[in-house]
Amino acid sequence: MSSQLTCVGWVGRGVAKETPDKVELSPEELQRIIAETKAELGERACGDDEEEDEGIAGEQELSDSPAEDAQVPKDENEEGREEDDELAEYGLDKYDDEDTVASNLGDSLAGLTVYSSNAEDPYITIKDTDQYEREDFQIKPNDNLILTGRAEKDCCNLEIYVYNSEENSLYVHHDILLPAYPLCVEWLNFDPNPTETYVNYAAVGNMTPQIDVWDLDVVDCLEPAFSLGSKKASKKKKKSKKAAAEPIEGHTDAVLDLSWNRLVRNILASGSADETVILWDLSQCKPATTLHRHTDKVQTLAFHPFEAQTLISGSYDKTTVLYDCRSPDSCRTWRFSGQVERLAWNHFSPCNFLASTEDGFVYCLDARSDKPLFTLKAHDEEVSGLVLSSQIKGCLVTSSSDKHVKVWDILGNKPNLVHSRDMKMGVLFCASCCPDLPFVYAFGGQRDGLRVWDISDVAAVAEVFGSRERLVVNTASEASSSAGSADMEVS
Repeated sequence: MSSQLTCVGWVGRGVAKETPDKVELSPEELQRIIAETKAELGERACGDDEEEDEGIAGEQELSDSPAEDAQVPKDENEEGREEDDELAEYGLDKYDDEDTVASNLGDSLAGLTVYSSNAEDPYITIKDTDQYEREDFQIKPNDNLILTGRAEKDCCNLEIYVYNSEENSLYVHHDILLPAYPLCVEWLNFDPNPTETYVNYAAVGNMTPQIDVWDLDVVDCLEPAFSLGSKKASKKKKKSKKAAAEPIEGHTDAVLDLSWNRLVRNILASGSADETVILWDLSQCKPATTLHRHTDKVQTLAFHPFEAQTLISGSYDKTTVLYDCRSPDSCRTWRFSGQVERLAWNHFSPCNFLASTEDGFVYCLDARSDKPLFTLKAHDEEVSGLVLSSQIKGCLVTSSSDKHVKVWDILGNKPNLVHSRDMKMGVLFCASCCPDLPFVYAFGGQRDGLRVWDISDVAAVAEVFGSRERLVVNTASEASSSAGSADMEVS
């Protein structure tokens, strides 16, 4: 498997520490982490050994006859003689007998000049590399962070990029080794410790039932700040019926998507392959509510930007469900032509949301109505990225498994294609818009790593959206006003 970017997310300016902390482990902490890792690897090895033992037993039953076994040494001897003949021409057996000529140490060092410092050496143009490293390590007030989940053959990482549009710079600041294949990432700023008022965290969902929350302001960290659920939940599911009856706090399968509630900061929603949606109380690190409204994997979900109680989820069962989290039993359901890939609230029209499906369609719906406002055949294959501009009304960007990114103008619920581009990244898995720069998008795909694209560089995009008013969405100030003017009807 080549290197893939499976998920991507942005962190706004001014959030991260100017100088991130570095981990300094005591010998006791290091030994504890090593012991826990060995124990976990040992459990996995036991399961693998059982499977190998079964395979070996089967091979022994199918062993060859004695006559065939006796023939094997003869063939091996013949092969050995052929190899000796091929190597004889190189005289390797007399290699140690050859005369060696001692070289003069002075001759080998001739022309080598040693300078007392890099400043005196004329061949070194960068005199103080430490200064450049310190500058790259520091995060400026006008820097954005980009979070990406990278999956390679031997390991998986959460990479933290620094992006500065004014300097046109993009580089990996640091990365975090992940325990499993990453599937989703969500930034949040809540810590269960009441003494922590403001933090810079990233929650990562992966192929295990456990959600790990990492501190982005700490470099070289080996453990998450805290975790939700347990990896052992999936193992319990495979045991006897008696063991399966035991209550499990959290998911029992892979976590496919996450959504943090920016209005009620201690709530995080997660959708899983176990067909459930869980609302986590981060102050307790425990599930507050588990929603069972889908009959297949829950692939996407999103909290409303202005209404703390409103949540939507989409599933492989081709449905989207709207919840009022104050009364989880009441919900509204829409059915589509294919599996629901992505969902996005329209933060400029609070009652509207967008849904994309595996068959290439994009739907715009009013949460108060059953019929879509428009249906758009956006791509030839599944629409894996569905992102509205953070500040430009009507600017929609979609990405797909058909390897293309498309820019749409959906103002007035009349979608028009503005631009289409083959990103040359293979299958596209994810897309996200910068919260501070409304035309800057990040994409991840099958190859070539992270791609950041300012779509305003395209003449057609600049012509359509360049003069359109930029609207800055402030969820904190608009939350109360929208509650009265744009309440959603739930039936």
